[in-house]
Amino acid sequence: MLRKVTEATAIAILATLAVAGPVVDAHKGKTVLSRPNIQPFPHNSGRAKPHSPPRTKACPVTALGGGKDDAPHLLSAFHKCNNGGTVVLDEDYTIATALDLTFLNSVDVALSGSITFKPDIDYWTANAFQYDFQISRAFWKIGGKDVNFFGGGVGVINGSGQPWWDAFAANSSLLRPISLVLDGLHGGSISGIHMVSPPNWFNLIANSSDVIVSDMVLTAKSSSANPVKNSDGWDTYRSDHIVIQNSNIDNTDDCVSFKPNSTNIVVQGLSCNGSHGISVGSLGQYLGQYDIVENVYVYNNTMSNASDAARIKVWPGIQSVFQPTLSGGGGSGYVKNVTYEKFESINNDWAIEVNQCYGQSNQTLCDLYPSNMTISDIYFIDMWGTTSKKYDPKVGTLVCSSPQQCYDIYAKNISVTSPTGKSEWVCSNFDTSGLEGFDCVPS
Repeated sequence: MLRKVTEATAIAILATLAVAGPVVDAHKGKTVLSRPNIQPFPHNSGRAKPHSPPRTKACPVTALGGGKDDAPHLLSAFHKCNNGGTVVLDEDYTIATALDLTFLNSVDVALSGSITFKPDIDYWTANAFQYDFQISRAFWKIGGKDVNFFGGGVGVINGSGQPWWDAFAANSSLLRPISLVLDGLHGGSISGIHMVSPPNWFNLIANSSDVIVSDMVLTAKSSSANPVKNSDGWDTYRSDHIVIQNSNIDNTDDCVSFKPNSTNIVVQGLSCNGSHGISVGSLGQYLGQYDIVENVYVYNNTMSNASDAARIKVWPGIQSVFQPTLSGGGGSGYVKNVTYEKFESINNDWAIEVNQCYGQSNQTLCDLYPSNMTISDIYFIDMWGTTSKKYDPKVGTLVCSSPQQCYDIYAKNISVTSPTGKSEWVCSNFDTSGLEGFDCVPS
């Protein structure tokens, strides 16, 4: 909700903060945002949303302008408004240096302006925050407890991805930052923000719990001949009780991906276009590590013009080189109790893909070294729509390493057709008796 606040009324409104909880901007006549009451709906992750008390102080930040670095002033405002305040970002800000905001406690961020990351590739290559998992990088990271970051449908986070995509076309080993990383956030929400042009993934939710993401718009479009690369909408990693809902995503990679140790996750009400699906994985990438994805509910989503709609991908039992910055295999663990329900497929190459040989094109090697990841208790319910002509008449592929590593897979009320009106499914190396109405053909 947008609200006009003047200095004459600020004191009176501040007095009501403990009850009503609006955001107040000390700038005369500025339009400011009130924290929305974001609730998981219709499904939650298995436990109630944590209580977030009203904030009692406001810290507006004046942008320097001209592309100058606002990171130091932003950091100062977060320290000032920590423990019960709202950082008000109603101007256009530039972040040109790495920003660590993992110390937050009971803080709101009201973004009615924009945040743009300066595309200084040399600086970020040397100074971005580093994560061992898939050698990820980050411009900034937000963590702590009870943090609400909201944009009211007008706030923008711009990753300035175009120079990065152009540079990546010439150097496929370039390590590009993620636009927003939640790292160690316990209790909080992200909502109402338009994110554009991420150099790499849009979002990573890592080492976090009890987070709701809602009413987001994610857009990745290249203005040159060089394509957008790896623009995952959200990746969850070592995180529990996460809800992602009611958002529109136009990208070129996974719409949502559940990375290792993602548990009790709900994804609902998304409209995804041009992606690689709502995906479990990839998993089993690192030898000696045990990956878990368990209790995931993907409900009432639409996938258009993508490689896949519903997707589960795990590495084989042998090291494999997939891309210059992506290789792996041989890790172990399991995927269990994952449900895709009410899923519309529009012109996707596969409506469903289960792949226990991710990253390895040599099927003989996959047969010799089956995946160490077990896939079980998987449900595909009420899926409809169309596939592209790419694999016509086939509409899905479920290829496992062995029946011992892949079992209890069920499908019901699936009415997806290819352009010729046929619906063949590639099925192998598991008991297919739970796939109601599937016309299975060997791989």
